[in-house]
Amino acid sequence: MLFTPLFHAWERRIHAGSQDRVVRPFDWGLDWLPAAGLPPVDAAGDAAIGAALCALGERATANSGDFYAVGPAPAYELGSDSVLRFESAMVTPHPENNVVHARYVPAENGSKRAGVVVLPQWNSDAEGHVGLAKLLARFGMSGLRLSLPYHDVRMPPELSRADYIVSSNVVRTLAVCRQAVLDARRAVMWLASQGYERVGILGTSLGSCLSMLTAAHEPLVRAAALNHVSPYFADVVWEGLSTQHVRAGLEGHITPDVLRQAWLPISPQPYLERMRQTRTLLVYARYDLTFPVALSRRLLADFAAKDLPHESFVLPCGHYSTGYTPFKWVDGYVLTKFLHNALVK
Repeated sequence: MLFTPLFHAWERRIHAGSQDRVVRPFDWGLDWLPAAGLPPVDAAGDAAIGAALCALGERATANSGDFYAVGPAPAYELGSDSVLRFESAMVTPHPENNVVHARYVPAENGSKRAGVVVLPQWNSDAEGHVGLAKLLARFGMSGLRLSLPYHDVRMPPELSRADYIVSSNVVRTLAVCRQAVLDARRAVMWLASQGYERVGILGTSLGSCLSMLTAAHEPLVRAAALNHVSPYFADVVWEGLSTQHVRAGLEGHITPDVLRQAWLPISPQPYLERMRQTRTLLVYARYDLTFPVALSRRLLADFAAKDLPHESFVLPCGHYSTGYTPFKWVDGYVLTKFLHNALVK
């Protein structure tokens, strides 16, 4: 309790340092239903549309094997710049977003025993988590660091932040997060096609959620290191510090319960049983305001209640401060050690 106000104040200062957040108008985003692989909604008025999206969310979750179904990309191209490029399985209105870019960092010892797909945090730039992929490579695991949809080179000119993957447009958020999982599955398939014996996945914050969704639906993934966790996508958006501007666009148009149900297909909690065959590390930060601690602890309790194979670690910092010394080194060590034990030993 002694350090709580200090870390919370630090988290708020870091958050306040970004001045480019935009409160976007609420939109159900029904025009994105085809991209999400969902049927059209024949309803009018917020209450009816909300009820229809809740029903679609429940159906997509129950049939998540179909919702997240994907095969290998038609072609993969590994350039001289060590960037793997391939077509996304989901077509969006923005051509630059329809090509997946992934930085490939082969293991320093040349081993193909283990490869790890790395998904960085929301609004990460092109260099985010490349250092982590290099750390994995130093310990005999090749890293494939994926650029998330609408991030860095996949961002259209009208954006300065990756707003289209998490926003007050309900169905677009659902569709683009689904796209990220399909992209990650195709990245996993590429590693397997290159002869990697064991494949893992590592994700941070939004990337953590997307990594668990990928691990839950891709049988090639043997280990998942999840860095900052929550059972429900909507709860983080509604309660978290980093998404206050998103909540501002949602509030008054949709309730937290309806949002949770509409975004259920992109929430980890419904897929816990699918993690039974996957070695999982759950990491959260004791003073986190972005992924509220109560949510993280609830996911850990759910894993324990179902007796799912998992390990956990609590970082002595907050969400943003995880990226600062010495906490970033502690975090990197914990993630790398877990994946090394799970995939290399």
